[in-house]
Amino acid sequence: MLTFDEKWAKVLACDATYDGLFYTAVKTTGIYCRPSCRSRKPKKENVDFYLTREEAETNGFRPCKRCQPEVEHAPHRALVQQVTTYLLNHYKQPIRLEQIAEHAQLSPFHLERTFTQATGETPRQLLERIRIDKAAYLLRTTDMSNLTVCYEVGFQTPSNFYRVFRQVKGCTPNTYRKGEDL
Repeated sequence: MLTFDEKWAKVLACDATYDGLFYTAVKTTGIYCRPSCRSRKPKKENVDFYLTREEAETNGFRPCKRCQPEVEHAPHRALVQQVTTYLLNHYKQPIRLEQIAEHAQLSPFHLERTFTQATGETPRQLLERIRIDKAAYLLRTTDMSNLTVCYEVGFQTPSNFYRVFRQVKGCTPNTYRKGEDL
């Protein structure tokens, strides 16, 4: 689903959207956390990622006392996790709100309202952010052209790709690739 570097970026950003989708374990402290934990960030080489709490605990890690990954925090966490997983697995395809709602077995209106209240962004905004994060990763790690990256991450038109990229990252894809203005 996500590469090590993509997960690491989510941890550095304290992105609560990914809470429950994976857990960050720190080898030197023996503690595992949610991606959104506000504790001091460990060195990248001391980090492992696990998909479940049980997997982290089986490998000898204990829960963080600050973010309490073993406790359910939000009532809509399961819905947010289900929608986020769906979007991560289908981001390359054209997706409509009705498809997401059908997958979650909710009405589109209820899904969007509940998801937005829980995360502060709409499913469409999350999808665009996922696509841009994937595009940013490809821009930095491959020699693909901007147009190829645009279509690879699921955008239908280059103009939309450039508009959303600038909106999310604050610069153009070319500027991002070169490492300027970051």
